Amino acid sequence: MKVMVGLSGGVDSAVAAYLLKEQGYEVVGGFMRNWDALANNDYLGNPTINNPQCPQEADYYDAMAVANKLGIPLLRADFVKEYWDDVFSYFLAEYRKGRTPNPDVFCNKYIKFDRFYEFAKKEGCEKIAMGHYAKKGEYNGIPYLYKAFDKNKDQSYFLCQINQSQIDSCIFPLADITKPEVREIAHRLDLESVMDKKDSTGVCFIGERNFREFLSNYLPSKKGDIVDGDTGKVVGTHKGVLYYTIGQRKGLNIGGIKGVDATGGYFIYKKDVANNILYVAKADHMDRLDSDRAIVDNVNWIGPRPEGQIKVGVKFRYRQADQPALLHFEGDKIVLDYSFAPVKAVTPGQIAAIYDEERLLGGGILDTVSRNGVEI
Repeated sequence: MKVMVGLSGGVDSAVAAYLLKEQGYEVVGGFMRNWDALANNDYLGNPTINNPQCPQEADYYDAMAVANKLGIPLLRADFVKEYWDDVFSYFLAEYRKGRTPNPDVFCNKYIKFDRFYEFAKKEGCEKIAMGHYAKKGEYNGIPYLYKAFDKNKDQSYFLCQINQSQIDSCIFPLADITKPEVREIAHRLDLESVMDKKDSTGVCFIGERNFREFLSNYLPSKKGDIVDGDTGKVVGTHKGVLYYTIGQRKGLNIGGIKGVDATGGYFIYKKDVANNILYVAKADHMDRLDSDRAIVDNVNWIGPRPEGQIKVGVKFRYRQADQPALLHFEGDKIVLDYSFAPVKAVTPGQIAAIYDEERLLGGGILDTVSRNGVEI
C-alpha cells in the first residue's frame, strides 16, 4: 500500500515515516507549506532559513534531509490560501470576539486530514500518515480515535474535529511508542536534521514569535483599563483586551499588573470587549473562575448520538486531566453539566474534547459558559 506521510521537518513525522517503511508500506513524504510570512506582512526578520521568524523553509530542508536519509521521495504541497480561508480567518474572528481559539484543531480538520489527503490521493496514495501521538481502533464496527500509549504526549485533543471518514484515511505509526523511544530511533538512524530538534510550539504552521506583535498586524492594539472587579478601582492599563486570556496573571510578553500587587496575586476573570476593559480579582477570589455548565457548538460526533444523558470525560485544554461531566444533545449543540465538580478557567472559544475513557467521542467549540445558572 502506498502511503503519504506528512513530513513536517520534526522528529515525530520522521520516525513515523521510518516505521511505515519497516512495516512494508511504500512511503512518500509530503511537506505542507501553509503560511507565507512575507505575503501576510508579519515577517519580522531577515529572509534566511536560519531565522526563527521564517521557520517553514528551515523545516522543509530538514524534511528533505530526512527523506534523503530514508530513501523516500518528498513532494511539496502549497495550502497557503486554504489555511488562511479555513484556519487563520477563524482564528482572527474568534480573537475579535474576545474568545480563545485553537487553530491547531482546525488545521487538522481542514488542512492535514482534508486538503493533504486529497493531495495524497492525486499522487496515487491510498492512505496518509501523521506523526501525531494518537491511536486508531474500532468500536461496534465504527473507526474511532483513542488516546496514545504515551499519555504525556497524547494529541487526541487536537484531533477531536476529525470525522469518521478522515479517521479511516489515516495511519498513526506512533500510537504505541513513547517520545523517548522516538528520539532513540532517530539517533540510531542518525537523522541529524531532526533527532535533537525541539518540539514545535506556537500557532500551527506560523511558529514561535512575540504573540502580541504578531496579532497586532491583524488586530491593532488599543489600550484600556484594568479594573479590580471587587472595588471598581482602575488598577492598571492593558495593551489590548484581545491579547489576554481568562485566568491569566501575566505572560504573552505583555506583562502583568505592575505596581499594584507586589505578590502578583491578580488574575483576569472577565473581558469586556465592547468597552475594552479587563476585570481582575485577587487570588483569594479564585472561585470567580469556576464554571459548572457549558454549551458546545460546531460539534463533531463519531458514531450514533446518545438519546439521553451520558457520563463523559472532557478536556477543556490540552494536557488537562479528563473532567467528569454529564452530556446530552440539544439540537445540534451539546450541553455539558459538571456542577458536581466545577472547573476553573473554562472559556468561550476553547475546544472541548469529549471522551469515553480512552475513546475519543468527538468535540466542539465552547459557545457559552455559566456558573449557578448565570452566563460568565
